[in-house]
Amino acid sequence: MNIGGVHIEDDAHLAPMAGVTDYTFRNICKEFGCAYMTSEMVSVKAILYNNKNTGPLLRVSDMEHPIALQLFGSEPDIMAEIAKRMCELPFDIIDVNMGCPVPKIVNNHEGSALMKEPKLVGQIVEAMVKASAKPITVKIRAGFDSDSINAPEIAHIVKESGGAAVTVHARTRSQFYSGKADWSVIRAVKERVGDFPVIGNGDVASVEDFIRMKEETGCDGVAIGRAAKGNPWIFSQIKNYNKTGEVLLKPSPSDIRKLMQRHLHMIIEDKGEYTGIREMRKHIAWYTSGLRKASALRDAVNHAETADELMRLIEGLTEE
Repeated sequence: MNIGGVHIEDDAHLAPMAGVTDYTFRNICKEFGCAYMTSEMVSVKAILYNNKNTGPLLRVSDMEHPIALQLFGSEPDIMAEIAKRMCELPFDIIDVNMGCPVPKIVNNHEGSALMKEPKLVGQIVEAMVKASAKPITVKIRAGFDSDSINAPEIAHIVKESGGAAVTVHARTRSQFYSGKADWSVIRAVKERVGDFPVIGNGDVASVEDFIRMKEETGCDGVAIGRAAKGNPWIFSQIKNYNKTGEVLLKPSPSDIRKLMQRHLHMIIEDKGEYTGIREMRKHIAWYTSGLRKASALRDAVNHAETADELMRLIEGLTEE
């Protein structure tokens, strides 16, 4: 797949997730064969006003390419200005979040609130395309609610406004992350925009789901979000299936333990011991989901205050 001249080698992508797809986790997913990644979303106004918290969100390593920077906002002129400024950074693509369902974002007329304003969507994309030397893509939802399923219309507007691709989370804003993703919406988008790249998103938690989404929707790529938390192996499993037609076995407790240890080292190196330990707690909960004695481990992890203490707890994960 090509997005505005940027070649994407394979079709399993890491979806952007605030508080999850940081520098460390993206690099781990890349090691496991993720073909394309998107950063955590970043506020254009935070960049505009030089908010110090945006710095870490704008970091990217040499091995992460191709990678997109995801921005959110709603004012075309500011979106265009920041898109132009962000071209100086080593991201390959600039993505626009029009799917975030969080009330704080929606109430500020950003994220999935833009699904209710097709004209403004076109104005934002057109302004950003004119200002940016890099491709502009958009992530959307099926619609704002079940009475306004307008993803095909919005995707068409993105295409006509000069956008390079669209990612469709097949839930409405009102669903948030609950209920079932309606993949028929992704198919409807693909049918509306033709050869314009469409990336499907929602309820892909296995190789089998990946295969089924591709077959049922005709999408060009698949963005995997929550199923990648604690499970970057999903990317190597899909990559291996695409090459051999075989589905790899799930990781063993030993595999999981070793990766948690590496993840801990990496996140502390990136964010320091205090922040790294606290952010690692949620990752350990995801890594150990479904394992025996995981509940006791998670409880102990939440009380760990040093890297050594946390490492000893991880080392206690056995093959049982």
